[in-house]
Amino acid sequence: MAGYSLRIKPSAAREIEDIGGTADRRRVVERIQRLGQEPRPRGCVKLAGGERYRVRQGRYRIAYEIRDAELIVLVIRVGDRRDVYRGV
Repeated sequence: MAGYSLRIKPSAAREIEDIGGTADRRRVVERIQRLGQEPRPRGCVKLAGGERYRVRQGRYRIAYEIRDAELIVLVIRVGDRRDVYRGV
């Protein structure tokens, strides 16, 4: 499988920067980087409407969109599991 290019919305980049601990932030960033190689990893869940998915990383959720025709993974939201689904 060819690698997908990663794109992160500016709002999602700010959400990543706001993650409290550096260890948590590092794990979230590593998880996002792995999405470039495998956009539908084991444990991902398809969200209702469109090609949007989410993966878990600890207490954080990464909501993203897959554009197979363009080989792009677009990270839409990153946040605590309580808040991430609002507005996705």
